[in-house]
Amino acid sequence: MKSDTILECCRTYKREIELSRDALAQFLNQKYINLETYKKSGQAVHTPVWFVQDNGVLYVRTDKNSGKVKRVRNNPHVRTMPCNIRGRPKGEWIDGTIQIAKDYESQQANQLLNQKYGLRGKMLGIMYNLRKIGFVVLSIHFSADETSRR
Repeated sequence: MKSDTILECCRTYKREIELSRDALAQFLNQKYINLETYKKSGQAVHTPVWFVQDNGVLYVRTDKNSGKVKRVRNNPHVRTMPCNIRGRPKGEWIDGTIQIAKDYESQQANQLLNQKYGLRGKMLGIMYNLRKIGFVVLSIHFSADETSRR
């Protein structure tokens, strides 16, 4: 009986990984995601942002005092999809959960963001430093239920 439970857990985990990979494939080679966060009133706010993907998790870097961060603290549910710089859709929405990334995740995500966005990313970092704006990295996680396309 115990081995059946373990086997079922392994099958479920494998299905979640496969679903996650398929749904996240749309983010490959994309520069922007449209991040949908929610106000306290429930109203959706769409924001095109730079991102990186690492091990099935999307990471976004933003001003620690931004509206995104405030909304995330009130409601961790988000939706994301690939988009262009103006937020025009280039894929399908995927539901996820967002949180402020842990320190070790932030370090890795910042390195990946700097690699992906190169000089433009470094220039943005310099502007933020000159204006004394602090960064925070947000991590977006997906489960099998969330990666089913809606």
